[in-house]
Amino acid sequence: MTPGTPATYHHAARARGGAVGRTTLRMGTRRSALALAQSSAFARDLERAVGVRVETVGITTEGDTNGAPLTAMGGTGVFVQAVRAALRAGDIDFAVHSYKDLPTAGPDDVVVAAVPVREDPRDALVTADGRPLSRLPAGARVGTGSPRRAGQLLALRPGLDVVPLRGNVDTRLRKVRDGRLDAVILAAAGLARLGRLGEAAELFAPDRLVPAPAQGALAVECRADDAPLALLLASLDDAVTRAAVCAERAVLAELEAGCSAPVGAHARLVGSSVLDLCAVVTEVDGRRRTFRRAEAPLDPAGAAAVGRELARALRKDH
Repeated sequence: MTPGTPATYHHAARARGGAVGRTTLRMGTRRSALALAQSSAFARDLERAVGVRVETVGITTEGDTNGAPLTAMGGTGVFVQAVRAALRAGDIDFAVHSYKDLPTAGPDDVVVAAVPVREDPRDALVTADGRPLSRLPAGARVGTGSPRRAGQLLALRPGLDVVPLRGNVDTRLRKVRDGRLDAVILAAAGLARLGRLGEAAELFAPDRLVPAPAQGALAVECRADDAPLALLLASLDDAVTRAAVCAERAVLAELEAGCSAPVGAHARLVGSSVLDLCAVVTEVDGRRRTFRRAEAPLDPAGAAAVGRELARALRKDH
């Protein structure tokens, strides 16, 4: 029997008291429609890959119940802490997060066992009549809860009225449909996973409006002491996405910025073994934008080292 097959996993887990050789694994995720859609897609892929049934356990997080701006709640971890608590307590076997929601400093008792192939990392603009950003009138009301998006939008179009916005995808889009906002900007990945990408009026090139680090990527976590399960989950790890995310999040960590800070970073594969990494720091009012790019190797440690170096250059220049 080869390592990583279901039979090997069940035998090892039974011997060490891990997920106890169960034929069903419990997957924890937020209860939002988007979180359920993206985690369900991963569960289906895992079931097909290794033949283990996956049961979804929905978990309500602080970020789901608190309507305050993310910056007022500390920014990082508000969508993660409750899910990790369930993982530590043994209520779930593994967790699926939007990677960009994870704090840059990870706990020792939890590992990211898999980073699947990333969905579209770009930001999307949705308008009532399909107009792109360049055709919005001066003073147009554009909704976003992200200082990163606000700063970059105002750098592109200084005359916009950027309005703070929270809520799920449907709530945000409804405010455009009913005329309360002229436009909203949100992750293309979320629209795609909900089957609504066709509603986007414009998709921004990642070096024009730089996405949040790890935007569009998932982080699949399990307990660090459950090596057989980590091996099983790793069957869906994508090396390119993992290296790109390591580079992007290293920028964020080096700048000591949370996920709500006006920092963007994006890495993409060019050729067969090189990542093109770009990063940006803006002022929230858009009056200052510092952009840099660099090439990084296609391995997590090397990519992260380049990300830290690029962040130091941004800090010096901004």
